[in-house]
Formats: sequence, structure tokens, C-alpha cells
Amino acid sequence: MEQVDKQEGLDASAVPFDDPWYDATASGRDERAGDGAPGDGRPDAVPRQRVHGAAEIYLEVQRSPAFQEVRSRYRRFVFPAALAFLLWYLAYVVAATAAPGLMARPVVGVVNVAMVAGLGQFLTTFLLTWAYARHARLRRDRAALDLRWDTQEMTRGVAQQ
Repeated sequence: MEQVDKQEGLDASAVPFDDPWYDATASGRDERAGDGAPGDGRPDAVPRQRVHGAAEIYLEVQRSPAFQEVRSRYRRFVFPAALAFLLWYLAYVVAATAAPGLMARPVVGVVNVAMVAGLGQFLTTFLLTWAYARHARLRRDRAALDLRWDTQEMTRGVAQQ
């Protein structure tokens, strides 16, 4: 990758840079289905319209049904999962303060209910992290990558002007 230095008299868009993603093909793109450009006939593609700047391009992508679907999938997972974890954590804290007798009850040997619930908090954290990564990989990553490619294709022409 070549060094990018600010030169006098040149703005940032005139300074050449090496884009490692420029020649890469997107995973899952079918060459026969179109050239991969936005508006190439894919139902979830960002519609190609005449836009004049990068800000307008990003706003257009944000308004697109494909972006709204990615955002909706994210929210449908994150909000219920965060709420469930928060309730589980609060139940642990409330039980520890309001029911010390219950939390001190032995389960096996010196291990009591509070220790099991505390370890359950750690286990829940790891399980939630795994579930989030799996959900992102299966339900959002490909659509987000397609949006990224569409956006880069649309902004590439703006940067060269």
C-alpha cells in the first residue's frame, strides 16, 4: 500500500491511494445475474439514481428497502436479547439483596444458589455472544456486504470527480 501524504494545492480526493477492495469480488455475487452494479435487477439492490455527493448517496442507501431490512433484522434480535439479559441480571441482583436465605441455600457441598446463578451470568454472556455472532453471520452479513458493495460502487464515481 503506498503512502498517502497531503500535498500542497491538492485536496484529499486528488491524492491517489491504494484500495485493497477495488478489484475484489463480493462473496455470493453471480456474474451472470448482472455486473454487480447498484440497480442491476436484484430486488434488494439500492436503486440507481442521479446523486451528486457522497452524503446524498449514503442517505439514499439509508432509505433503501435493503438497508431497512438489515436494520430490522438487527433490531429484532438485539432488543429482545438485551431485554432478556437485563431482566436476568436484575433478577440475580434483586434475589441477592431481597432473598439472602434462598441465595445461601447449598446446592452441592459448599456451592450455593448464588454461586450457580453468578456462574450462570458468565455462561449467559458467552451464549448470547455466540448467538449474536451466529445471527449476524446467517441473517445480516451477506445483505450488509451487498449494501457495502453497492455504496462503494456509487461513491467511486463521486470520489473521481
